[in-house]
Amino acid sequence: MVTRERPTLEAVARRAGVSRATVSRVVNGSTSVAASIREAVTRAVEELGYVPNQAARSLVTQRTESIALILPETANRVFSDDLFFPAIIRGVGGELEAADKQLVLMMAGSAKSHDRVERYAVAGHVDGVMFASMHGADPLPGTLVRLGIPVVCSGRPIGEAAVPYVDVDHFGGVCSAVRHLVSAGRRRIATIAGPQDMVAGIDRLAGYRATLEEAGLAQHVQIGDFTRESGMVAMRKLLDDDPALDAVFVASDMMAHGALTALKDAGRRVPADVAVIGFDDFEISRYSEPPLTTVRQPIVEMGRTMARQLLGLINDEPHLPDAVVLPTELVIRESA
Repeated sequence: MVTRERPTLEAVARRAGVSRATVSRVVNGSTSVAASIREAVTRAVEELGYVPNQAARSLVTQRTESIALILPETANRVFSDDLFFPAIIRGVGGELEAADKQLVLMMAGSAKSHDRVERYAVAGHVDGVMFASMHGADPLPGTLVRLGIPVVCSGRPIGEAAVPYVDVDHFGGVCSAVRHLVSAGRRRIATIAGPQDMVAGIDRLAGYRATLEEAGLAQHVQIGDFTRESGMVAMRKLLDDDPALDAVFVASDMMAHGALTALKDAGRRVPADVAVIGFDDFEISRYSEPPLTTVRQPIVEMGRTMARQLLGLINDEPHLPDAVVLPTELVIRESA
């Protein structure tokens, strides 16, 4: 077997017709080289398949070319059947791959792991940090920002920390869902809300309350934790409290699937007896029984936008917005 020699810096220099030092400056990101010469070097690199020395590049640019995505959750939660996390990772990973960056995935579901993340970022092992699935007024994003580390969160941070974020229109999405139920003649509309230490849970409950108040209808609230099991438990409690309920807005598709199971166990027909609307538009919702009406949130696009925002911060791009809020859309299927 013939082993192909790895292209060298000297070979690139000969192909481009420039000095070795010029090639080194170009591949290490220097902007002091004329555009025409950069193009010639880049073309030679591509033609020869030259792979720059990452260690040398890091010394010149003071960058690691690595980005951390922090999930402030336990391993059980991240690796559950909740499709939010794979979708976020897919969006972030695709954008970083296109930018030739390395994704570092870290979980921070405990105080000890928070400290580990802070030490890792402050030590300069990554060029920036993204946070997904934030709980409460977590001080870590604000701490990293104050230390000069580029940070972007998915979801509006709770508290007063001035941290850039990417979110979706939770409030507006829920308002459209509950108004759909009201316009269909439903009058005893309950909700299974999400955790009230998360912006998604807070804003979705606020949308439900505002729309029920607008319609002059009574509110019936139970709280879940975005899992299927919590949706089952909360639906049973709602039926116990008011057996005449004729609709329920559920703040996640996973909880909505649990609610559908509880309604079936209780002998309630969906939507004839109780209409059900979820939030997420996970693929599995198309195949539930009946198919689930839901609010679509663009989770993969949220991940992509987070990555683009962070790369912009790292590169000191001007006029970057502090907040990006993506639209949601009501998707009507047979459950409502």
